[in-house]
Amino acid sequence: MTLPFWASDVCLVAAQAATVALPARRRIPLLDRLRSRWWGLVPLAAIVGVIFLIRGASDTANGLTYLALVAVPALAALALGWAMRRSRPPLALLAVPLFALAWADRHGLAGEAAGVILIVLSCVTLGVLLVQVAPLGWLKLGIVAMSIADTALVIAQLLQPANDVLNAAAPGLGLPQLQRALFGSALMGYGDFFVAGVFGAIVAAERGSHAAAARLTLLLALLFDLLFFAVDLLPATVPVALALVIREIGIRRAARARGGRSRPRPALRAESPGAATTIRQGRGAPAS
Repeated sequence: MTLPFWASDVCLVAAQAATVALPARRRIPLLDRLRSRWWGLVPLAAIVGVIFLIRGASDTANGLTYLALVAVPALAALALGWAMRRSRPPLALLAVPLFALAWADRHGLAGEAAGVILIVLSCVTLGVLLVQVAPLGWLKLGIVAMSIADTALVIAQLLQPANDVLNAAAPGLGLPQLQRALFGSALMGYGDFFVAGVFGAIVAAERGSHAAAARLTLLLALLFDLLFFAVDLLPATVPVALALVIREIGIRRAARARGGRSRPRPALRAESPGAATTIRQGRGAPAS
């Protein structure tokens, strides 16, 4: 059964908002020595680097497919066992049946949903890890830069050819394609969930409201996707970047109202552990 595009899109947008809501505030002391502002470039590189690598060598897409096949389930297990809110080590085992379902029902809604869940969870882990090695201010700039680059690539019509190549790449034995999120008749790139995971991890690191950030992302994404009445391809990183900017403006206004100076909250302290566009199916798929 194939869902109509509007229903498929709403489900993927909700999954993107859930990616914002899930990251927890975690810390691995060994990662402190890797801390550098250069990690703030990762969101931008996640889309621009992937696009131009694929344009330069189409075999890159096959490599990314197999990388996702191995890395996504492992990162999802880490999220279930450690990186997400209310995580528990035994929950990491749930990644196995999710992968099995995504493999066994590759062309069904249940299998597609399992694949999307694995992608969401893997991006939660990546976001939590990234906020430990990059200053939050630089990561915020990286999210905005990623969104601007995503939009520019869409307008210049440079994104879709690389997306088509990445979407067509598939591992052998009928294994699931975890380098992009397909549900019903809508597609989102891995980078769209990655940027949401980074945003959610920033909110967690600053002890902000996950629910408020996720709701704002969901609302902006739904409003932004009304543009599908006019176009067939949209940069799905834009609502996340807008949610980040609106949240930052709200924080600064609140600080001024209190008569204080706005500054970031402490990044991470030790505590107990607990690439991109949305498109219609048949129009190509997002990368990164």
